[in-house]
Amino acid sequence: MINYAIQRLILAFFVAVAVSIIAFALLRLSGDLAMVLAGDGATDEEVRQMAERHGLDRPFVVQYFDWLIRMLQGDLGTSLFTHRPTMEMILEAVPVTAKIAFLSLGAALAFAIPLGVIAAAYPNTWIDRAVLALAVAGKAMPTFWMALVLMYWLGVQLRWLPISGSATWQHLVMPVIVLGTSVMPQLMRLTRSGMLDTLESDFIRMAWAKGLPAHVVFFKHALRNAILPVVAMSAISLGFLLGGAVIVEAIFSINGIGLLAYRSILRIDFPVVQAILFFLSFVYIFLTLIADLINAWLDPRIKVK
Repeated sequence: MINYAIQRLILAFFVAVAVSIIAFALLRLSGDLAMVLAGDGATDEEVRQMAERHGLDRPFVVQYFDWLIRMLQGDLGTSLFTHRPTMEMILEAVPVTAKIAFLSLGAALAFAIPLGVIAAAYPNTWIDRAVLALAVAGKAMPTFWMALVLMYWLGVQLRWLPISGSATWQHLVMPVIVLGTSVMPQLMRLTRSGMLDTLESDFIRMAWAKGLPAHVVFFKHALRNAILPVVAMSAISLGFLLGGAVIVEAIFSINGIGLLAYRSILRIDFPVVQAILFFLSFVYIFLTLIADLINAWLDPRIKVK
């Protein structure tokens, strides 16, 4: 297990380096940042001064290593709009988004795994078709449309929940429903397909032959093996929830990482956008590493592949 963990850590390190280069290069390759920052109608001299001020006139490699060294020291730059440290702005926004993301994933798993197991227990029946229809409906609904419908129905018409902010747990109910519904279908389908494959295994037939109760066969023996792809997808889903909540946070006016990214893009605040891009990429890498280690712990055969 230790050797496997070391191998995954080395791989994660090289992926992080590659991602840092890509994250840094994307903004540089999207256009002349100095011209954009100088604004429309700026003279060549003003553009040149803007490039010198932000170090954009230096070679790409020099800019990258300068940014990398400062990043490793905890300095992600300063916002061009608020003049605050970028790290400080991200650390203020992350707890809110993390809370919503974990709650959304927890809610999605709480429904997806039992429904996936039930669908696999009754394959090709009306129960199975109903679960699959629910998964298709959840995947087909755009998040912004569902957010607006819930806001109008639960917030405006029934007045059960507040429609903006994140001060209380009531403020988080609608965002959690929207984001949880967006990731639940794939988790449900993975659970169902994994259970169907596992239930055809010889060790499951042996468990039935021993006369074990159905709940023991399904949840103790079959689900342990079928859950492996769900664990990996959960890590990816959590990364998506952390980075893909831009629209939901904008609709519900939640001051999280998504709304910060949205506002920074509109303001052309490239140090903040660049830092958020790398932060979310690093989160994806970290979550994928954790998922690989959990899968290796659940299934020892992975470590010898």
